[in-house]
Amino acid sequence: MSGMTCGGCAKSVSRHISTLDGVNGVEVDVTRGMVTVISEGPLETADIRRAVDQAGYQLVS
Repeated sequence: MSGMTCGGCAKSVSRHISTLDGVNGVEVDVTRGMVTVISEGPLETADIRRAVDQAGYQLVS
């Protein structure tokens, strides 16, 4: 992800992704710019990208 610089950024991203159906957990690593999503089943990348965008950040891959 691009643009995250602090714990507040991580909380915002986590909160937005957590609203997606089927998401059981979200782990955000600000230092590495990575997010791990734990879910009941497969999620659409577009849905995750949209949630990250709504949080004000950019999913880069």
